[in-house]
Amino acid sequence: MKPMLQAPSLLSATAPDWLYPDWPVPAHVHALCTTRAGGVSAAPFDSLNLGDHVGDVPTAVQTNRQRLQAALAQVTPNAHPVFLQQVHGTEVVVLDATVPQGTRADACVSARAGIVCTIMVADCLPVLLAHRQGSAVAAAHAGWRGLAGNAGLGVLETTFELFSALALEQQANVAIKKGADIAADTLAWLGPCIGPQAFEVGAEVREAFCRHNADAAQHFQANGGGKFLADLAALARQRLHALGITAVYGNDSSAGWCTVGNPSRFFSHRQGSASVGGSGRMAACIWRD
Repeated sequence: MKPMLQAPSLLSATAPDWLYPDWPVPAHVHALCTTRAGGVSAAPFDSLNLGDHVGDVPTAVQTNRQRLQAALAQVTPNAHPVFLQQVHGTEVVVLDATVPQGTRADACVSARAGIVCTIMVADCLPVLLAHRQGSAVAAAHAGWRGLAGNAGLGVLETTFELFSALALEQQANVAIKKGADIAADTLAWLGPCIGPQAFEVGAEVREAFCRHNADAAQHFQANGGGKFLADLAALARQRLHALGITAVYGNDSSAGWCTVGNPSRFFSHRQGSASVGGSGRMAACIWRD
């Protein structure tokens, strides 16, 4: 089954197959996640490949990004997506009008109207954050390396630190001073990623999570030969809950969210590289009016 998501009327007519988070954000906060549908790229990048680093024809990628831009402009005329150079790390950038395309980071936060936090994925997990009052938004690229991080400090922890500071900065109520208060007012949405029946990893991946938190072991199932099946979305939910973020929507680790198991809808680096020699990239976007 496809993930059940509520599509905003302005975009649903032109991009009905994209994913639109169904979560209680304010009206001036918008989010989406593209799928394979709606672009011009030829196989194996067919059709809405937004990655300019995967071997696709540059003019096709440019056209696809223009189509995304046009879709965003239906909601927010001045919407400006910023594409990062993602390196499976934990670096986060605060976006404003001066941040150039291709900035090296794996997550971004913003409080500026029209600046679109944009993350590209094709098996890794996109995580979107929004403050309940819409004071700040964020997007994080959570592959296993970035999610695990170092000594328990991964991409979600570093993103939330900057997100919290930005949200506090924007708060009209100056009495709000604690990060825990921001956590209680933070909404998270998890997009499609490689699912728990497809993500086979080695013991070193399990150890990277369990050395910080023994409870992470429950999200790894032995699969023979020293290998494990890992539930990436569940590991992200665990990390978010540890930060105090309990309002988590989207990917619940069920089959409809798996990029490998739904190759006609989602790009998958692992499935595409093995079967057809390459894969495009989807984009998860969040922004404020």
